[in-house]
Amino acid sequence: MGASLVRLFYHDCFVNGCDGSILLDDTANFTGEKNAAPNKNSARGFGVIDNIKSQVEKVCPGVVSCADILAITARDSTVALGGPSWAVKVGRRDARTASLSGANNNIPPPTFSLSSLISSFQAQGLSARDMVTLSGAHTFGQAQCTNFRARIYNETNIEASFATTRRASCPSTQGSGDRNLAPLDLQTPTAFDNRYYANLVSLKGLLHSDQQLFSNGSTDAQVTSYASGASSFASDFAAAMIKLGDLSPLTGSSGEIRKVCSKVN
Repeated sequence: MGASLVRLFYHDCFVNGCDGSILLDDTANFTGEKNAAPNKNSARGFGVIDNIKSQVEKVCPGVVSCADILAITARDSTVALGGPSWAVKVGRRDARTASLSGANNNIPPPTFSLSSLISSFQAQGLSARDMVTLSGAHTFGQAQCTNFRARIYNETNIEASFATTRRASCPSTQGSGDRNLAPLDLQTPTAFDNRYYANLVSLKGLLHSDQQLFSNGSTDAQVTSYASGASSFASDFAAAMIKLGDLSPLTGSSGEIRKVCSKVN
């Protein structure tokens, strides 16, 4: 579940900041983010967060926000899968609403070009370098066939045997095997390391948006550097995750500390 928990944090922070809004169920007053295109049938780990929250509430009720739990869980998931640790800033408060449109518009889809990816991250105050570093979270986790079908059948900047391997479990016909999974990192799908970048250099990026990071563009040098520099990637990733966690937190009297993460108090 580690990769999915890291993704929850990222998808939370890209919509009105790291405010726990992704965890809210739909209500009569607003439509939540769980059914937005980037999250529907793919975002998961909500039960893990709920379980953590209920245990934390028993020990110190009304103190630790769901937003902070997401931030801490993302760090702990990374560590559990062999990645770096970092000091998580705490004190975020939870949003009282969510934004379906924000989730649909702010989270970059796997079809994005390099320039669109850079713009998407810059809109959040994150640099192109941060974008390449944070994309390294694809060192673990999986993607659904519907999100890489076009790449493995239509694109030319892809290693031939890799494309053949992926086609075996992802039929070319839309609607057939759409949710079949493949690992984002071909080599070590459940471990944090720099193999994701080595895959890109070998034209074995699973998503179009992955391979865009190494496609004769402005980010090629950073990808090449990470492909041969595991320690620099790990330290940069920790710093970038702190920066991600700094996006527009609710503090002071803004928001609330939810008692249950899926609904406002």
